[in-house]
Amino acid sequence: MHFAAILLAALLAHGSAAQARENLPAAESGTIPQTVEVRPLKTIARYPERDASAQVVALNESRIAAEISGRIEEIAVEPGQSVERGALIARIDCRDYALARDQAVAARAASHSRLALALQQLDQARALQTKGFVSKEALATRETEVSVRRADVAQARAQLNTAEHAVSKCVVRAPFPAIVRERLGQVGELAVPGTPLAALIDTQRIEVAAQVQLRDTASLARARAIRFEGDGGSRPLTLVRTSPAIGRQTRSVEARLRFTGDALAPGAQGRILWRDTRPHLPAAVVVRRDGRLGVFLVEAGHARFSALPGAQEGRPVPTDLPATARVVVIGQLMLRDGAAVTAAATQ
Repeated sequence: MHFAAILLAALLAHGSAAQARENLPAAESGTIPQTVEVRPLKTIARYPERDASAQVVALNESRIAAEISGRIEEIAVEPGQSVERGALIARIDCRDYALARDQAVAARAASHSRLALALQQLDQARALQTKGFVSKEALATRETEVSVRRADVAQARAQLNTAEHAVSKCVVRAPFPAIVRERLGQVGELAVPGTPLAALIDTQRIEVAAQVQLRDTASLARARAIRFEGDGGSRPLTLVRTSPAIGRQTRSVEARLRFTGDALAPGAQGRILWRDTRPHLPAAVVVRRDGRLGVFLVEAGHARFSALPGAQEGRPVPTDLPATARVVVIGQLMLRDGAAVTAAATQ
């Protein structure tokens, strides 16, 4: 009886195994195509938004300094004031330089007079030389005298230009439209060349400096629309240049952008935002096979595994697949490369 019970149990187990083999799903038996849902890439593609920290900066933040020595007579600007190009910044005592200019004017007049006399004497010497009353050596002396007097005139002219240039430096003007950040000089102080008088921030040449992650530089260059959002609201931008240098600590690069419309004030902080133009596959359709991440495509009734280099689990994956590629979106977890499949729904 004991032996008969063992035999009966063995027969029952054999029958159950046979029935289980008959009921295997199509993906395991390989005889019946597995049903999956397939969609074109263009219907499931995502275009993620990227961002980077940014700050509005002025290309010129200058400390305007005196170029001559003299006592400061006037500081014409105050912190926070907006000034146009050429606006008065400061005035320096100019009496010494004005006197030097007057001396240069007198020296130039004297040199012209000496030149006129030398030319007159040369004409007389030439007339007398034709009559034999003046030797060639005497004539050459007169010609040399004229050349010397011409050089004196040129030197006097240069000295006058120098004196006039020094006088022009007595009045210090804004080199560009600006906001006065700080008043540095004080009335009554003695200024020397290099003494700072005021600090100005350029309001015309303004850019946005953004710290962009290295992996996002390509998508930023391809972006169709970029905007700044932060202090002062939202403004459209255009990319000007991207630095090839990579930050040692942040592993980021600096991108410079320019406002396409009204610019925000220098110092405004925020972020730049743009949308990646390269299609990305949703993380849910990505599977791992043989240590590689990828997606299954349906081609001629069979599943083909397409690896995605650089893919990361749980994150959308950029792809160069054609927009019409048929991607398995349901049923991919049990698929094997080359398995026969039937598309249940295609959109």
